[in-house]
Amino acid sequence: MSEYEKSKLNRVKRGANRATYDVEKINTILDAGFLCYVGYIYEGKPITIPMAYTRREDKIYIHGSTANRMLLSILESEETSITVMHLDGLVLARSGLHHSVNYRSATLFGSLKKVESDDEKTEILKWIVNQMVPNHWDSLRPMYKKELDRTLVVEFTIETASAKVRDVGVADEPEDYELPIWAGIVPIKQVAEYPIADKGEPEKMEIPKHILDYYEQNK
Repeated sequence: MSEYEKSKLNRVKRGANRATYDVEKINTILDAGFLCYVGYIYEGKPITIPMAYTRREDKIYIHGSTANRMLLSILESEETSITVMHLDGLVLARSGLHHSVNYRSATLFGSLKKVESDDEKTEILKWIVNQMVPNHWDSLRPMYKKELDRTLVVEFTIETASAKVRDVGVADEPEDYELPIWAGIVPIKQVAEYPIADKGEPEKMEIPKHILDYYEQNK
């Protein structure tokens, strides 16, 4: 298995025992979601924005309006960092200090470029939609040229990365374990509820199989 080389930029210092630099494990965290947090500097101020994404090999793709100040800013700087995080549980300890959460998170560092080709932009938008709901793109109408012209797609190449995972129980002070205080884990998961049709034609239609499949797999 390959690993990202550790450096001052990506090395995990706090909770280093929970760190991993394994490329496959980091990709598994990335592929388990479709929302990331992108950091950038705008007029000297640090800002973080949530964005939909998709991954292909060592590339992350995000998109937005051609007037999107975050995308324009990171393209100008030619680099950024991206974080993906999944919350898996609340860790309730016997003291407030030792409360924590179980999670999987990955932080990526890399360079960027603008995707120019309409064909490539369309393919990437297909990947992003299908990362949200598998097989959904083929049920949609084709993109209009004017829509593509207003859409900025950015390719982010992962140059280095690290991940942290906490998947254990409570870690209290030794003298606290005999206290009559409840402690434990509240598992957390994101679930899908039954699909709700939009007004108009969808109300008269059967829900597509791929959407019901998604619901069944994630309810």
